[in-house]
Amino acid sequence: MKATVLNRDGKETTPTMGSYGIGIERILTSAIETSAAKFATEGKPDTYVLPAAIAPFEVVVTVTNTTDETLAAAGETIATELEAAGFDVLLDDRDERAGVKFKDADLIGIPYRINIGKKLAEGKVELIDRLTGQTQDVPTAQTVQHMRTLYPR
Repeated sequence: MKATVLNRDGKETTPTMGSYGIGIERILTSAIETSAAKFATEGKPDTYVLPAAIAPFEVVVTVTNTTDETLAAAGETIATELEAAGFDVLLDDRDERAGVKFKDADLIGIPYRINIGKKLAEGKVELIDRLTGQTQDVPTAQTVQHMRTLYPR
Protein backbone atom coordinates (compact mmCIF):
# COMPACT_ATOMS: atom_id res chain seq x y z
CA MET A 1 0.00 0.00 0.00
CA LYS A 2 3.00 2.25 0.58
CA ALA A 3 1.08 4.20 3.23
CA THR A 4 3.06 6.49 5.47
CA VAL A 5 2.32 8.51 8.58
CA LEU A 6 4.18 11.21 10.46
CA ASN A 7 5.86 10.04 13.65
CA ARG A 8 6.14 12.24 16.76
CA ASP A 9 9.24 13.90 15.26
CA GLY A 10 7.36 14.86 12.09
CA LYS A 11 9.16 12.34 9.89
CA GLU A 12 7.39 9.98 7.51
CA THR A 13 7.36 6.36 8.56
CA THR A 14 5.59 3.20 7.43
CA PRO A 15 3.09 1.96 10.03
CA THR A 16 3.18 -1.67 11.13
CA MET A 17 0.46 -3.65 12.78
CA GLY A 18 0.55 -6.92 14.64
CA SER A 19 -2.10 -9.25 15.93
CA TYR A 20 -1.39 -11.90 18.49
CA GLY A 21 -4.90 -13.14 19.22
CA ILE A 22 -6.86 -15.90 17.59
CA GLY A 23 -9.74 -14.01 16.09
CA ILE A 24 -12.84 -15.18 14.30
CA GLU A 25 -11.12 -14.87 10.93
CA ARG A 26 -8.36 -17.30 11.90
CA ILE A 27 -10.79 -19.79 13.41
CA LEU A 28 -13.04 -19.68 10.36
CA THR A 29 -10.14 -19.95 7.94
CA SER A 30 -8.69 -22.89 9.85
CA ALA A 31 -12.05 -24.72 9.81
CA ILE A 32 -12.46 -24.14 6.08
CA GLU A 33 -8.89 -25.25 5.28
CA THR A 34 -9.18 -28.39 7.40
CA SER A 35 -12.48 -29.38 5.81
CA ALA A 36 -11.32 -28.53 2.29
CA ALA A 37 -8.21 -30.67 2.75
CA LYS A 38 -10.36 -33.63 3.79
CA PHE A 39 -12.62 -33.26 0.76
CA ALA A 40 -9.63 -32.81 -1.55
CA THR A 41 -8.30 -36.22 -0.49
CA GLU A 42 -11.73 -37.64 -1.37
CA GLY A 43 -11.49 -36.20 -4.88
CA LYS A 44 -13.84 -33.28 -4.23
CA PRO A 45 -11.79 -30.13 -4.75
CA ASP A 46 -13.27 -26.75 -3.87
CA THR A 47 -15.61 -28.31 -1.29
CA TYR A 48 -15.82 -27.60 2.42
CA VAL A 49 -18.30 -27.74 5.28
CA LEU A 50 -18.22 -25.88 8.55
CA PRO A 51 -18.82 -27.49 11.94
CA ALA A 52 -22.37 -26.74 13.06
CA ALA A 53 -21.11 -24.76 16.06
CA ILE A 54 -19.57 -22.06 13.84
CA ALA A 55 -21.66 -22.31 10.66
CA PRO A 56 -23.98 -19.37 9.94
CA PHE A 57 -26.85 -21.89 9.91
CA GLU A 58 -26.92 -25.46 11.20
CA VAL A 59 -29.41 -26.74 8.67
CA VAL A 60 -30.85 -25.56 5.37
CA VAL A 61 -34.31 -26.69 4.31
CA THR A 62 -34.33 -26.67 0.53
CA VAL A 63 -37.63 -26.69 -1.34
CA THR A 64 -36.65 -28.15 -4.70
CA ASN A 65 -39.70 -26.85 -6.58
CA THR A 66 -41.33 -23.75 -5.13
CA THR A 67 -44.17 -23.81 -7.67
CA ASP A 68 -45.46 -26.99 -6.00
CA GLU A 69 -47.58 -25.70 -3.12
CA THR A 70 -47.37 -29.00 -1.23
CA LEU A 71 -43.57 -28.92 -1.25
CA ALA A 72 -43.49 -25.24 -0.27
CA ALA A 73 -45.88 -25.79 2.65
CA ALA A 74 -43.92 -28.82 3.87
CA GLY A 75 -40.69 -26.84 3.70
CA GLU A 76 -42.14 -24.04 5.81
CA THR A 77 -43.55 -26.51 8.34
CA ILE A 78 -40.27 -28.41 8.74
CA ALA A 79 -38.25 -25.19 9.00
CA THR A 80 -40.62 -23.88 11.68
CA GLU A 81 -40.44 -27.16 13.65
CA LEU A 82 -36.64 -27.17 13.50
CA GLU A 83 -36.50 -23.56 14.67
CA ALA A 84 -38.86 -24.39 17.55
CA ALA A 85 -36.47 -27.22 18.49
CA GLY A 86 -33.64 -24.69 18.72
CA PHE A 87 -31.86 -25.18 15.39
CA ASP A 88 -30.51 -22.28 13.33
CA VAL A 89 -32.43 -22.82 10.08
CA LEU A 90 -32.27 -21.31 6.63
CA LEU A 91 -35.35 -21.95 4.49
CA ASP A 92 -34.35 -21.80 0.85
CA ASP A 93 -37.61 -21.25 -0.97
CA ARG A 94 -36.16 -19.11 -3.75
CA ASP A 95 -37.45 -19.56 -7.27
CA GLU A 96 -34.20 -21.15 -8.49
CA ARG A 97 -33.23 -24.56 -9.81
CA ALA A 98 -32.48 -27.11 -7.09
CA GLY A 99 -28.83 -27.39 -8.16
CA VAL A 100 -28.30 -23.66 -7.69
CA LYS A 101 -29.75 -23.89 -4.19
CA PHE A 102 -27.59 -26.89 -3.31
CA LYS A 103 -24.43 -25.15 -4.52
CA ASP A 104 -25.25 -21.96 -2.61
CA ALA A 105 -25.78 -23.91 0.62
CA ASP A 106 -22.48 -25.71 0.03
CA LEU A 107 -20.66 -22.40 -0.51
CA ILE A 108 -22.01 -21.09 2.79
CA GLY A 109 -20.72 -24.26 4.48
CA ILE A 110 -24.01 -25.36 6.06
CA PRO A 111 -23.42 -28.84 7.52
CA TYR A 112 -26.93 -30.31 7.18
CA ARG A 113 -29.36 -30.04 4.28
CA ILE A 114 -32.95 -31.26 4.15
CA ASN A 115 -34.35 -31.53 0.64
CA ILE A 116 -38.09 -31.26 0.22
CA GLY A 117 -38.83 -32.87 -3.14
CA LYS A 118 -40.47 -35.81 -4.90
CA LYS A 119 -40.00 -38.15 -1.94
CA LEU A 120 -42.54 -36.08 -0.01
CA ALA A 121 -45.25 -38.07 -1.82
CA GLU A 122 -43.93 -41.10 0.13
CA GLY A 123 -43.91 -39.08 3.37
CA LYS A 124 -40.13 -38.65 3.35
CA VAL A 125 -37.50 -35.96 3.02
CA GLU A 126 -33.87 -36.35 2.04
CA LEU A 127 -31.40 -35.46 4.79
CA ILE A 128 -27.77 -34.89 3.83
CA ASP A 129 -25.10 -34.84 6.51
CA ARG A 130 -22.33 -33.00 4.69
CA LEU A 131 -19.91 -33.63 7.56
CA THR A 132 -19.98 -37.40 6.90
CA GLY A 133 -21.27 -37.43 3.33
CA GLN A 134 -24.23 -39.62 4.26
CA THR A 135 -27.65 -39.20 2.67
CA GLN A 136 -30.79 -40.68 4.22
CA ASP A 137 -34.48 -40.69 3.52
CA VAL A 138 -36.23 -39.71 6.74
CA PRO A 139 -39.97 -39.84 7.47
CA THR A 140 -41.25 -36.26 7.49
CA ALA A 141 -42.70 -36.60 10.99
CA GLN A 142 -39.31 -37.70 12.37
CA THR A 143 -37.17 -34.95 10.83
CA VAL A 144 -36.62 -33.02 14.06
CA GLN A 145 -35.87 -36.19 16.03
CA HIS A 146 -33.39 -37.30 13.41
CA MET A 147 -31.64 -33.93 13.42
CA ARG A 148 -31.35 -34.19 17.21
CA THR A 149 -29.52 -37.51 16.83
CA LEU A 150 -27.15 -36.01 14.24
CA TYR A 151 -26.53 -32.81 16.17
CA PRO A 152 -27.47 -33.22 19.82
CA ARG A 153 -27.80 -30.08 21.87
